[in-house]
Amino acid sequence: MARYIARRKFLATLGGVAAAWPLAARAQQLAPGKWRLGLLAQTRRRDVLRQGLRELGYLEGNNLVIDARPNDRPDRIETFAAELVDLKPHAIVAVGTQAVQAVQQATKSIPIVLFASDPVSNHLVASLAHPGGNTTGVSTLSPELSGKRIEILRNVTGEVSSLAVLWQPNDPPAVTAFKETQNAARAMRLQLMAVEVRDLNDLAQAFETIAKMRPKGLVILTGPLMSIEAARIAEFTLGLKLPSIYTDRFFPDAGGLMSYGPNFDALTKRAAIYVDRIFKGEKPADLPVEQPTKFELVINLKTAKALGLQIPDRLLALADEVIE
Repeated sequence: MARYIARRKFLATLGGVAAAWPLAARAQQLAPGKWRLGLLAQTRRRDVLRQGLRELGYLEGNNLVIDARPNDRPDRIETFAAELVDLKPHAIVAVGTQAVQAVQQATKSIPIVLFASDPVSNHLVASLAHPGGNTTGVSTLSPELSGKRIEILRNVTGEVSSLAVLWQPNDPPAVTAFKETQNAARAMRLQLMAVEVRDLNDLAQAFETIAKMRPKGLVILTGPLMSIEAARIAEFTLGLKLPSIYTDRFFPDAGGLMSYGPNFDALTKRAAIYVDRIFKGEKPADLPVEQPTKFELVINLKTAKALGLQIPDRLLALADEVIE
């Protein structure tokens, strides 16, 4: 098991793809004091949210019923959203822009707690301070950190002239992140070689393309597919001896080199607080969307050694966690 060494905080200044769900049944009548929650999210977010809800006194099988569906099937996400709405929950937590959009299309009355990047630009809420409608929650703010990830990667790879970027063009936040990454690379006078992945079948071919490009480093942009396939992507990058960085610690936890971004687990627990407030009678329109204030750098030293990399001491000193 990987051992984690806590380091000082690094500030910003530097579900199953083959799941076949039955048709949704009508919600059972719940006893007074019992709540029903819908989740449209991948497994890790569900687990962390459940933990956050337990800490707030909501226990499955006691005072809480949770109905979950995956958010990694763009071809079925509208169906999953409709199934959750049909169960008549007291609230629905939706992770990712596509998931939020699907739930918003399915209901205008059930409160929605979002966990998504740039909810204003993606028209999920009217504004952060006054979201309006039936939706509020947590913004992950990830695209704005694209330039910082390139800087961190260059601290490891040296002053290279070009990098590859792997991204999912059918995911709205990834589109925003790609534009931010392009702008940052242009400002640094870096050539950015883009490789697209739209579904699982594209992944192997994408890395064949990257191998032919022979980049000195790889930036992996956020997306449901990237998170779910973190271990496979980490294996590909290790096979190519390619230094890489991602937005979420999913990646170094799964054997990838580095990640830099918000503490997504902490943000997921913040989403649990929104659920609690809604259960207690507050309206989503009156709850401002929260933005992250803490960002973390996670480095997998075991992977660095396998890649033959020497991580600079100054970067190790800034890391929140080092996996050895």
